[in-house]
Amino acid sequence: MADLAELTIADMSAALAKGETTARALAETFIGRMETHRRLNAFITETPERALEMAKASDARRAKGEAGLLEGIPLAIKDLFCTEGVRTTAASNILDGFTPPYESTVTANLWKAGAVMLGKTNLDEFAMGSSNMTSHFGAVENPWKRQGDNRKLVPGGSSGGSAASVAGRLAPGATGTDTGGSIRQPASFCGIVGVKPTYGRCSRWGIVAFASSLDQAGPFAHTVKDTALLLQAMAGHDPKDSTSAPLPVPDFAAACTGDVRGLKVGIPKEYRVDGMSAEIEALWQRGIDMLKAAGAEPVEVSLPHTKYALATYYIVAPAECSSNLARYDGVRYGLRVPGKDLPEMYDNTRAAGFGAETRRRILIGTYVLSAGYYDAYYKKAQQVRALIARDFKQAFERCDVLLTPTTPTAAFAAGDKMDDPVTMYLNDVFTVPTSMAGLPGISVPTGLDSDGLPLGLQLISRAFDEETLFRAASALERAAGFAARPAGF
Repeated sequence: MADLAELTIADMSAALAKGETTARALAETFIGRMETHRRLNAFITETPERALEMAKASDARRAKGEAGLLEGIPLAIKDLFCTEGVRTTAASNILDGFTPPYESTVTANLWKAGAVMLGKTNLDEFAMGSSNMTSHFGAVENPWKRQGDNRKLVPGGSSGGSAASVAGRLAPGATGTDTGGSIRQPASFCGIVGVKPTYGRCSRWGIVAFASSLDQAGPFAHTVKDTALLLQAMAGHDPKDSTSAPLPVPDFAAACTGDVRGLKVGIPKEYRVDGMSAEIEALWQRGIDMLKAAGAEPVEVSLPHTKYALATYYIVAPAECSSNLARYDGVRYGLRVPGKDLPEMYDNTRAAGFGAETRRRILIGTYVLSAGYYDAYYKKAQQVRALIARDFKQAFERCDVLLTPTTPTAAFAAGDKMDDPVTMYLNDVFTVPTSMAGLPGISVPTGLDSDGLPLGLQLISRAFDEETLFRAASALERAAGFAARPAGF
């Protein structure tokens, strides 16, 4: 049999069902790869003992004929999901040492489906960043390198550890969270598939909050079908989350037909932004041509409020962040730095516990929520957000899915753009509008740039229409035939 690390999740499931391998063999394969490639710093906490225990239990269930959807499949879990008995840090010093006594709903769903946990992956602190350079536990390295250039590249953020672990085949799949592009952007940078489902499709219960009206869990994998399988297990209504949608979970894997005949694909003219590289522009046109050749009909649409989306996001998200992160005060859990009185203990703990980017967003958020500025900033941003959502609704009256670039560039070198937060924020220019509208989006690797780095295209569909999203993404994946991989992995 081929190297187990080379198999897709669907192929692993088939091999397990035929008795050609075991959950333990799969776990041992990926534990070995995690140890070999620790230089990527993709994991904050490795859990090899737990993986082997879970694999043993999985093999026992299969022997009894009780196999679940993801029975025996090893996964990497973003260290934003609370995992019972395993420390959860959100890549922040303020939560170092925190061990949850409960399990997030999404990870509980995955274990119920038979999946096996390899460990907790690195991320930007509290999911705030586009590079995975803001983690208290150090930066994650992208497995990819530019041709003829050995400089380390960022994997994207915030779910960079999860993306790097899949791209480097340290895990066949991983969970991430997407607030403004934190699944789709690293998926593009790392040459893999990443899905942000509709807001409310996956429970947020037990996920460390950044911006509660935007955060949404989703999967990474090597193929569209694999992400569909993962999402199928992750999703579902949860009464513990008031924003969780009480809707049945479709058979997402069955939707990966690639049949887009008669499908109308919207091309938003506002996504042709200044400064976008010619290679991204050419890739986008190639994607349009590929879907057209598969039987889809390209239609130009307008999303006129796109130009305001980034500014709106960087008011709404920090405002919610400042509110959510107020709970980290050194009193109940996590880091505590003593002071002469309670206010000084608060000050000392938060100053030592939060990194620079997190502090920056807390300050911005506190400012826009303060008396005298709430109406001018936060309230206005919510009004613009409603207009952005309306733009999408009107566009979907003319088309079934939208096709756009995922990112304005390929992965950049570690340390680049770090001195200019605004330039860093521009990495999310194509992903933020989807998040503001709560819509599902997927990034599919579609080509390489002149430096040999992966580039992705993004598809967006109507709310809770992930089936059409997977259908179109399968067609794009098939036409692109992306088979490149990082050297040495």
